[in-house]
Amino acid sequence: MIETIVVLFISVAFFISGKLRSDIVALCALVTLMLLGILTPEEALSGFSSNVIIMMVGLFVVGGAIFQTGLAKMISSRLMKLAGTSETRLFVLVMLVTSLMGAFVSNTGTVAIMIPIVVSMAMSVKMNPGRLLMPLAFASSMSGMMTLIGTPPNLVINEELLSNGYEGLGFFTFLPVGLICAAVGTLLLLPLSKKFLSKPGALSGASASSGKSLKSLVKEYGISSNLHRLQVNAGSLVVGKMIGELDIRKNYSLNIIEVRHIERNQRNPLSKSVVQQAADSDTVLRADDILYISGSEAIVKVFAEKYKLEILPDNDNSTSKALDFYDIGVAEIVVMSSSSVVNKTIREVEFRSKYNVSVLGICRKNKYILQGIVDETIHTGDVLLVQGTWNNIANLEKETSEWIVVGRPLEEAAKVTLDYKAPVAAVIMLGMVAVMVFDFIPVAPVTAVLIAALLMVLTGCFRNVEAAYKTINWESIVLIAAMMPMSVALQKTGVSAWISNALVSSLGGYSPLLLLAGVYFTTSFMTMFISNTATAVLMAPIAMTSAVQIGVSPVPMLFAVTLGASLCFASPFSTPPNALVMPAGQYKFSDYVKVGLPLQIILGIVMILVLPLLFPF
Repeated sequence: MIETIVVLFISVAFFISGKLRSDIVALCALVTLMLLGILTPEEALSGFSSNVIIMMVGLFVVGGAIFQTGLAKMISSRLMKLAGTSETRLFVLVMLVTSLMGAFVSNTGTVAIMIPIVVSMAMSVKMNPGRLLMPLAFASSMSGMMTLIGTPPNLVINEELLSNGYEGLGFFTFLPVGLICAAVGTLLLLPLSKKFLSKPGALSGASASSGKSLKSLVKEYGISSNLHRLQVNAGSLVVGKMIGELDIRKNYSLNIIEVRHIERNQRNPLSKSVVQQAADSDTVLRADDILYISGSEAIVKVFAEKYKLEILPDNDNSTSKALDFYDIGVAEIVVMSSSSVVNKTIREVEFRSKYNVSVLGICRKNKYILQGIVDETIHTGDVLLVQGTWNNIANLEKETSEWIVVGRPLEEAAKVTLDYKAPVAAVIMLGMVAVMVFDFIPVAPVTAVLIAALLMVLTGCFRNVEAAYKTINWESIVLIAAMMPMSVALQKTGVSAWISNALVSSLGGYSPLLLLAGVYFTTSFMTMFISNTATAVLMAPIAMTSAVQIGVSPVPMLFAVTLGASLCFASPFSTPPNALVMPAGQYKFSDYVKVGLPLQIILGIVMILVLPLLFPF
């Protein structure tokens, strides 16, 4: 027993100090318990195979897809119309939406879905996301008290009642409790978050940008003003020809910037793929291709007439006239004085054949050259606007003696949302939520989450599988998985039994209200160190026995267990939602203590007074 308590307290000390990463502390504690023989390897590793952990991994992927497809931005923009620019209205709106969703979806799932949406909303009003993310996690836990499926501890106490011959709880039996929690919590969090979570400068890592945006680059060089879209029809003379055969740069002084082909699934109008191709000399043109060409409007008309191409009007909604950067992008490179390309023309350097990129424009002494650039001589200090696939642009960084690539192409590519996949992501997300809400669908929640995560990858909501893996926050995963076996250690060494015996013997002979308070705060205290589900499993039998011994209804006592387990806010690893928002909000352990501890204590006092009114002894 002593060894387990020592390991627990040392871990808590390191969590509070913040000198080591939380996941490393948790792993060290886990390994120590194994070395001491308190936990077997199977018990120690059981957390990594837990349904909760698997669900968290899947939900990270689902949340990443919601962000990557721009769905989060679309939803946030709709909500922003309701909130305006008021931080208070935005805060209340986030709490309301989270509470509504959390009543029917697990609190972990609610937070994973809402994180990218809330971050996007905060960025839109230049608000620190940390002001909203911790309240988001707390709101999901409070809203979990509204329905039977809102949080696992609710199911634990329901099972305890049924196993002891009592009538089970209804789906909405929890609703009055949840509504009171959400209302009181929102009123308390509004001033607490404003005082302790509005950190200046916290946005610098997320929103500050040292370079120019892709759209601003296109605008700066005036590419859009000379941009024209030509559609290749079945009767066009370019069908089946390679771009190199046309030699339009030499013959017409025009530049094909990209070739875009849009594929639609006739059976499913929501399924649409946008295929962007760089204008390589060996690219074969097909019917229905759309050519993005830069050059004089008069010459473009001559070229279109000769090859029977259709000039698309600006108001055509089938494709956007603006350049998009799904598969190909743009970047600036600054030519070094030692570069071998100095005093050579663009044509002589052969950017397309050597580096698989095209030069769209040249900026020389604040003047922009867009026409006839193939025969333009390159000078030291010239800034070239190049276009190609993101990987090919990134490869230009290897030529350090030739030029400097401004910005980081692969990071810029990660910022580009695949907005044409947003409807697909929305359908997958809604399907996942439906499966988790409706009991008549014979699919377990963890299975639904994994299916949704796989569908996000298979339907192209990510550029590649690696992008999906990068959305998983492994620090949070390891932290929760490593801390879950702590409950096994506490139970095996008798720490849990010692706590329960002390509780019953000291408070059992006094008033039921005092025993209720004891059950509540003991559960709340234990949840600060072990998972809320594990705490509920340990404390539910204790609460049942205590109620039977003093001859009162076990319902309020069991509600004290689920409330104490679910409404634990003073620790980042007591509940999965708390851990989920920790890295995104850049929180320290002390932030949870400053905001969560007062909330936890006040809510506890309120619920101890309210529970006997809702569920009499």
